[in-house]
Amino acid sequence: MYATRTRQARPEPFAVHVGIGERLGLAHMDWPLTIAALALAAFSVFTLGQATTHDVAGSPGYYVDRQTIYAVLGVIGMILISRIDYSRFRELRVGIYTFLCVSVALVFVFGFAARGSRRAFELPFFSFQPSELGKVLLVLALAGFVIDGARRGSARQRTVRYLCLGLAPAALVFLQPDLGTSLVFVVATLAVMYFGGVPWTHFAVIGATLIAVISLVLVVAPAVGFPILKGYQEQRLTSFYHPNEDIGGAGYQQHQGVVAIGAGQKTGRGESATQTRLDFVPERSTDFIFAVIGERYGFMGAAFVLSLYALLFWRALRIVTLSKNSYGTLVAGGIAVSLLFQVFVNVGMNLGIMPITGIPLPLMSYGGSSVLATFLAVGVLQSINIQAHLSQKGRFAW
Repeated sequence: MYATRTRQARPEPFAVHVGIGERLGLAHMDWPLTIAALALAAFSVFTLGQATTHDVAGSPGYYVDRQTIYAVLGVIGMILISRIDYSRFRELRVGIYTFLCVSVALVFVFGFAARGSRRAFELPFFSFQPSELGKVLLVLALAGFVIDGARRGSARQRTVRYLCLGLAPAALVFLQPDLGTSLVFVVATLAVMYFGGVPWTHFAVIGATLIAVISLVLVVAPAVGFPILKGYQEQRLTSFYHPNEDIGGAGYQQHQGVVAIGAGQKTGRGESATQTRLDFVPERSTDFIFAVIGERYGFMGAAFVLSLYALLFWRALRIVTLSKNSYGTLVAGGIAVSLLFQVFVNVGMNLGIMPITGIPLPLMSYGGSSVLATFLAVGVLQSINIQAHLSQKGRFAW
């Protein structure tokens, strides 16, 4: 009888008793990362509601309603992606890379033109920009190529191969033209290569080459009468070096953004934020939404947003170290660096310390493609975190 009671009290050797939270993956999600992403999206909706009430006649909630829908869809996508074992993306690397290049190339044929560029497809309810989703797809595909090609050819040949794989879609995006997103592609490529163990001497050569290319684009080509950049792109980049020489022209937008942030002081101007409320700052719902935050909510509001980004980056870098395999390390590292680069450049151009390149502020700037792509990137990070915890316990997510 005693033996019978002992057998009943002892669990079966291979039985797994999993609570509902663990079955859904909630027990292993990185909650600080989730909270940071959700808080940024919520603050974006709140800021747009305060700053864009009078932007669309007869529709005061135009931006707020759409941004809310984008955020909800993004959260759903994040949860769905987090339930997939990210290692499967490595097996699909060729298909992912092909879809990336084809979708970006099709914009030249089927995309609509706006403000001198052709970047997106016009869909029934919103416009879709493939290059935004491409920021995530490039990291997933390139990380797979780096892992599977780690022993093929010499180190120099591998570096060249990785660069070609990353710069090919970047060149297509640049030709749209979209300088900012193409730079994100380049940075994501270099980040994956760095976490993939490319020698530092190769990065030195790449850096010297980039300096030569920048000199060619900005100095040599215009001097000989063959400009590579569009006129407005060149003016934006060159006005950065002399911000006070053309305040009424190419430097107007950046100057007004700096004035708006300075006017916010410590706690902001609230409804008295004339710089952004009276349209002195162009693109205040997208590229210059940080200027809106700085003027309306002051240093405290700007610090709050930047602290959320700091939390997001910290958790992303933590996931880099937790990954169950090298592929996850490369993916997490590529996503973390590309998001950091976007925030750094966007905030920098709002503060007047970086040239205007058209890079949105992740989860803050208005736009469906950017919001959805960023939430999917966070979902991939969550998948890496969940699989790392489950692999330690000897089981995997369903």
